Amino acid sequence: MNRIGIFVAGALLVIIILASTLFVVDQRQFAVVYALGEIKDVKSEPGLKFKLPAPLQNVVFLDRRIQTLDSVEARPIFTAEKKSLVIDWLVKWRITDPRQFIRNNGTDIRNIENRLSPIVQAALNEEVTKRTVGAVLSTEREKVMQGVVQRLADDAKAFGIVIIDVRIKRVDFSANITESVYRRMESERKRVANELRSTGFAESEKIRADADRQREIIVAEAYRDAQKVKGEGDAKASTIYAEAFGKDPQFAQFYRSLEAYRATFRSKTDVMVLDPNSEFFKAMRGNSGAAPAPARK
Repeated sequence: MNRIGIFVAGALLVIIILASTLFVVDQRQFAVVYALGEIKDVKSEPGLKFKLPAPLQNVVFLDRRIQTLDSVEARPIFTAEKKSLVIDWLVKWRITDPRQFIRNNGTDIRNIENRLSPIVQAALNEEVTKRTVGAVLSTEREKVMQGVVQRLADDAKAFGIVIIDVRIKRVDFSANITESVYRRMESERKRVANELRSTGFAESEKIRADADRQREIIVAEAYRDAQKVKGEGDAKASTIYAEAFGKDPQFAQFYRSLEAYRATFRSKTDVMVLDPNSEFFKAMRGNSGAAPAPARK
């Protein structure tokens, strides 16, 4: 029994020792092999790997995927015209040299982020301070990000990493000038609105004047046409009267007398004093020639 126990214990010990010599490298990782506290080897190819048993050698894994560093604290940056901007940014980076990375930062990624963040902020300050607000916001925004990448290249190499991209997420004015900018924008919008109102009023007056002119022209033309038609009608009526009166002059004279009576006795308030033998009453006397009584009306 003692021999069997010793054999089993020896077999377990051998298995444990062999297991400590094997490790698996994932394709998303670097495997850094330490020998007595010094970097012995770096495994970058995925698969099953061998090493000496602990404590002679041990393995530390580093993430080789792309990492993202966000701005922790947005600080005001002054532009070329001394305007204060608050910029949020992010940096994409990954490890390229595990040995250099460990020498400068250790194995904790948070160490490199703490060291890289102020360097990114300083590079961004240098790029923004030589440009105007309009350039930072629109025309040269891409140049600002490319400039930051170039400025970080040497520091990144010393850290054993590579900067893949720098992005500006948000640009805003600092609190002390936001109100003044808003007021200026408000006054500009009011100015544009007043210009549009003035232009609209001028256009409306122009349209109204043109409409009045057209109305006067239409009324004048209508009056002209009416007078023309009326004149033609009067001329035609005169012609008809002349033809009719020419056929019977005596009737024509009698008709004119009736028209004269109608015009004379039109108003009830008029008073006329005439001689009964006057020619005016000739049509009333008829054939008898008797003088009628004086007419009053």
